[in-house]
Amino acid sequence: AAERSATPGVATGLAVTGAGGDVLFVEAAAMPAEGPGERLVITGQLGDVMRESARIALSWTRAHGEDLGVDPAALSGREVHLHVPAGAVPKDGPSAGVTMVTALASLASGRPVRPSVGMTGEVTLQGRVLPVGGIKQKVLAAHRAGLTEVVIPERDLDDVPEAVLREVRVHPVLTVREVLDIALEPAGDRRGAVAA
Repeated sequence: AAERSATPGVATGLAVTGAGGDVLFVEAAAMPAEGPGERLVITGQLGDVMRESARIALSWTRAHGEDLGVDPAALSGREVHLHVPAGAVPKDGPSAGVTMVTALASLASGRPVRPSVGMTGEVTLQGRVLPVGGIKQKVLAAHRAGLTEVVIPERDLDDVPEAVLREVRVHPVLTVREVLDIALEPAGDRRGAVAA
């Protein structure tokens, strides 16, 4: 995770698969659009719900860019590409919403995502973080992957083993803004910011 998220535009998400919890990465890139308007490209064999999450993530990030210290032009009128590797594995569900917003905010601000942080949660256009399932499996997957901090929607953690909670700091959040405050490196590091 540390190697993958060292570059702005990459965030570490948590998912549930048939085999239990797993770590997934969301990668974001932006380039000049060919022709007028803007375009969102989504790859990685994602289902309709994840595609919807990607659209919401981009809309929220564009709408709140100035609040995040992002040049409003950084993602506007550009082709934005969101990719979730392991493309041969079908993926769907709303829980990658916060990871997609974080990857986009990281790309646009040039602030890398902290390598110790994994996250899960559905995002609304108002920037709320909604509950998702599989929290226990996701926290366990983060622990197995060596992550020491996990961002989740506010909820009960009674079923997560105490031994894991002693080693993984869990951050329950209600808003996307809280996610970004936890996940992004301080604003002084602006490596790789998208040129307007």
